[in-house]
Amino acid sequence: MISLNKTECRDLEVSIAREWLETNAIGGFACGTVAGANTRRYHGLLTAALHPPGGRVLLLSKLEETLVIGEKRIDLSTNEYAGVIHPLGYEYLSSFRLDPFPIFTFEVEGVKLEKTLFMLDDSNTVQVEYRLLESAVGSDLHLELFPLIAFRDYHSTTHENNALNPQIQNEKNLVSLQPYSGLPRLYFSHNAETCEDEGYWYRNFFYRIEQERGMDAREDLFNPFMLRWKLKKEQAAIVIASTEQQDVSRAAEFRERELGRRKTVAEKALCHDSFVRALTVAANQFLVRRGDDWTVIAGYPWFTDWGRDTMISLPGLTLFTGNAEIAKGVLRDTARHVDRGMIPNRFGDSGEVDAFNTADATLWFFEAARAYAAATGDYEFVRKELYSVFAGIIDWHIQGTRYNIKMLENGLLNAGSDETQLTWMDAKVGDYVVTPRCGQPVEIQALWYNALKIMEDLAQRFSGEDARQRYSKLAVTACETFNQLFWNSEKNCLYDVIDNNVQDASIRPNQILAVSLHHSMLSKDRARAVVEIVQCELLTPVGLRTLAPSDPHYRPRYEGDQLSRDSAYHQGTVWPWLLGPFISAYVRVHDGTAAAREYAHGLLHGLEEQLNTACLGQISEIFDADAPHRPRGCFAQAWSVAESLRALCEDVYQVAPATQPAGKAS
Repeated sequence: MISLNKTECRDLEVSIAREWLETNAIGGFACGTVAGANTRRYHGLLTAALHPPGGRVLLLSKLEETLVIGEKRIDLSTNEYAGVIHPLGYEYLSSFRLDPFPIFTFEVEGVKLEKTLFMLDDSNTVQVEYRLLESAVGSDLHLELFPLIAFRDYHSTTHENNALNPQIQNEKNLVSLQPYSGLPRLYFSHNAETCEDEGYWYRNFFYRIEQERGMDAREDLFNPFMLRWKLKKEQAAIVIASTEQQDVSRAAEFRERELGRRKTVAEKALCHDSFVRALTVAANQFLVRRGDDWTVIAGYPWFTDWGRDTMISLPGLTLFTGNAEIAKGVLRDTARHVDRGMIPNRFGDSGEVDAFNTADATLWFFEAARAYAAATGDYEFVRKELYSVFAGIIDWHIQGTRYNIKMLENGLLNAGSDETQLTWMDAKVGDYVVTPRCGQPVEIQALWYNALKIMEDLAQRFSGEDARQRYSKLAVTACETFNQLFWNSEKNCLYDVIDNNVQDASIRPNQILAVSLHHSMLSKDRARAVVEIVQCELLTPVGLRTLAPSDPHYRPRYEGDQLSRDSAYHQGTVWPWLLGPFISAYVRVHDGTAAAREYAHGLLHGLEEQLNTACLGQISEIFDADAPHRPRGCFAQAWSVAESLRALCEDVYQVAPATQPAGKAS
């Protein structure tokens, strides 16, 4: 359980910076701040995925809440407008906790009211409950709720307009509306005593984080009606907002079902460690359904599923959370999307075509499958559904595929041009590519070699000696060339990119993958040297910097408009996911000793603290390069969670994935 006390809740700068997240396993979500004020365009009580896991629209932004004590009206809501906070409901918050849902407790004039909200699994539905815990004898108490709707693409903002249809359909315990054609009807199932038409625009909400990001920071929201309850201890006030008609009489059933489901998720933690348990719970929020199989949401609130993020995250999100069957489903679905030897970088959302602009996602596919097979022993699945796909991928990479991705005569893999961004360092603004890294990036060679060695192993199992020798020879050639060309003897580390014989000596974290991947091309001495320079130049308490501070292109903070932010995205900005490969590399070069594992464990303390800092229970996408390393970007990122969990289990505790009984740790 994560909690904030009265002092923290009533300190606006603390409570407005703490965010919460609810998800529904089909791409929809709800999120907001502990203070109650929305600070992002993405904050809302119901962002529905109309074409799971995409097609997201923000339908219900928030509920304005007023407690009526006799003739006195007390607003429990908090909003920010330009230069003013109004009303000041956060001043009545006495606590907030995730237990396991977001639970807000208000105390005012002898009244103690508890608000709980949660999303239903596999449904675009959010349930909000208000329970009267304490009140003076004979108190005349009422609660009034004013829904504020947005009905827009979740990347946009709403502004007052005449196209909105304000009509509501009001039946017993159910009110609904469809303000715009082409968007779904929104249903509010409730147990209120009265429902009254309102029809007012609330204007000029101010979103401070959007202003920081150089985006439109103002929005208007429409209030179609008001619900009113007489508060009683024996009966909670309940609203269920959904794209489907829900039955409010089933509210207790829905709550118990969600409590049970989330308890089951937490119990899958592989060892008795609070951080492992918290990461196991966090990991579940990124696993979503795509048709009959599964995929991974790269990050909340604005990413959908991306091939690279999915493959990097898959072992941590599934194999170390007792969800190997989900890993199998993701691998199967990914294999179906392979085209010209590549998996998509970004899956098409709402009818869009898949985008294949990536040189590394496909190679991470091999590593994810290797990890799955090693954990489960399910090589039959790999043989039947993946092996021929993998063989085709290798052939396409040898002969050449999109974006100049092609094996050179020296055995290394070439990719890209000055106009493309094919590695994970993929920031691009208009036609400006910040880090093109075209030619032969170091981690692409590490992943290529790893894929060839994986195919060597699989060929030995499935195809015989001729196929095994083919992949073995390709791997040997790549290894020999790599060690000849990529070793920077002056700095005692690896070059970051080689292009047309020009060697980029920038100190970046990409070289750590040449040590951390299952199959490494480096001798132990060289591997140790790589770990040492990365440790010295790039390691921070929350991950690895993307560029050494001594580099003239180093950017200490990720802030400002899109050009400013993207120019810093991989030019120093810290990425927590990289701590996973670093820990694996560090433990490996120090022979897995107890001292090495203890040191590695200490490296994760900074990220454990982050569970209480930004999005509660989650880990952010990125952090500023310079201290105090402020969290930035997506407030919940799949590979930040996944790689922390994988490294903690696999390298620190050395717990075997999938087959290790729950509750055991070495």
